[in-house]
Amino acid sequence: MNPEKIIRAEIYVSGRVQHVGFRRFAENAARHLGIKCNPINLKDGRVFVIAEGHHVSIELLIKELWKGPTFARVKSVYYTSMEPTGNLDDSSLQP
Repeated sequence: MNPEKIIRAEIYVSGRVQHVGFRRFAENAARHLGIKCNPINLKDGRVFVIAEGHHVSIELLIKELWKGPTFARVKSVYYTSMEPTGNLDDSSLQP
């Protein structure tokens, strides 16, 4: 895949990822990489992250999500990629 291609990634992160600053961590990591990102806590304890940016930047974001903030314990990161929609500013986004 072309590393410069803009993609949308829907990422599910599980483990100890709620109430540890994970969403803010994801937003900061995405901002640093020049990616638009919208992390959402799910009722089942996972965090759902929607991100759009260059393919190579999305891959770097996923590596950062595996690390997480200090008190997080990431068990899995599952993602799918697709064509970008450009609507990450919509606060009603849901998985």
